[in-house]
Amino acid sequence: MLTVDFDRIGVGPGTTVIDVGCGAGRHAFEAYRRGADVVAFDQDKSALGDVETMFAAMSAEGHVPDGAAATTVAGDALRLPFPDGAFDCVIASEILEHVPDDERAIAELVRVARPGGSVVVTVPRWLPERVCWLLSDAYHEVEGGHVRIYRGAELRGKLRGAGLRPVAGEHAHALHAPYWWLKCAVGPDNDDHPLVKAYHRVLVWDMMRAPWPTRTAERLLDPVLGKSLAVYSVKDAGAVENTGDDGGQGAGTGAAGGEGVAGDAD
Repeated sequence: MLTVDFDRIGVGPGTTVIDVGCGAGRHAFEAYRRGADVVAFDQDKSALGDVETMFAAMSAEGHVPDGAAATTVAGDALRLPFPDGAFDCVIASEILEHVPDDERAIAELVRVARPGGSVVVTVPRWLPERVCWLLSDAYHEVEGGHVRIYRGAELRGKLRGAGLRPVAGEHAHALHAPYWWLKCAVGPDNDDHPLVKAYHRVLVWDMMRAPWPTRTAERLLDPVLGKSLAVYSVKDAGAVENTGDDGGQGAGTGAAGGEGVAGDAD
């Protein structure tokens, strides 16, 4: 299940990509499958071990183009161990809501993106997330849990303040919003509740089979109920770098395409 639209950002052979806070690796895997040179970055070394195993399996089974490369790096998103301008495309999906010092994290995302490159940030959308918070304190009052709920305008303002130019925005995963509301209503850890199990089976079926009724329903509902907000930004060539180190510049364009940004209803 991807939140980022890879066609929009032009990831392909030779594009250098970092997936910051990669978690289980879903976006890193897609970039690798498209032939990019990928870094999967996270603080969870155990999760990175699983990601590394999957990278190896993808390569062994011929699921990636010749010349693609993938590696994992453990570290702190507030201090990315890479030079300025090292990546054509920087992805940070569903991590900023966990970070107390989000502006510092955003500054690091911008720093490691090359001038003209893309920075894609996704966060939980305000309305679906607010409902979760109202239904359950346990949903967010956990170690490492969500520390804020973003309005779209607030997120875009922070991205602009860090030197980015938001160029597009969209919502995703509308069918997942009611699932999380249901989990919050019965208890976020109550995975054995019959309604939760039934809804989960539907979501798995949808992800595995992509049948037209659910795909059409989600496409129509995303603008209203999409659980995630994705903002696509470009780092303009005039953006200020923090150190002046020369960064890598891969062959991919890494530029977020499209025009217009999702409105403040998010």
